[in-house]
Amino acid sequence: MRHRLLGISGSLRGGAYSTAVLAAFAEATAAEADWDHADIGALPLFNQDLYVEPLPGPVAALRAQIAAADGIVIVSPEYNHGVPGVLKNALDWASRPHNGSPLKDKPVLIATSSHAFTGGVRAQYQLRETLVSALARPVNTPEIVVGMVNTKMTDGRFEDETTIGFARAGFARMFAEIAHGAAPR
Repeated sequence: MRHRLLGISGSLRGGAYSTAVLAAFAEATAAEADWDHADIGALPLFNQDLYVEPLPGPVAALRAQIAAADGIVIVSPEYNHGVPGVLKNALDWASRPHNGSPLKDKPVLIATSSHAFTGGVRAQYQLRETLVSALARPVNTPEIVVGMVNTKMTDGRFEDETTIGFARAGFARMFAEIAHGAAPR
């Protein structure tokens, strides 16, 4: 069974490490999944006053991508011990209305990265907390963190087979949840 995954990079920077990790994950799962990628840089800043029909075009597009996906894969850097504002903004737009958002019951695999040895663990925790609040289903294990990501790049590509192999366990769990329609947590 092929799965439809939506990849979301938490960085807008050209050549971002998070985007490279996401691309490596998409390549590693090409036999099992078809991928789409969200453009969160085009979203306006969240403002409840703008949350009226018709929604701003980039917001409607993101929400449609989430709704069409079987699962979501977020790869994010950690900025100042937290989630980048652009990613939090995207999740705020996607999480409305609370009990009927496209994130509700959606499996989400999270990976974080940073130059530090800790690999973005604080951002990962914050993402999990936000996603649980939005009634999404974060894949609990393994927690994929990529420490010293800048040392694991070759010509703009992320090629750390140890991390990619470790992430395969997360994808296997996500695919199992999708296939079996695991009950919301």
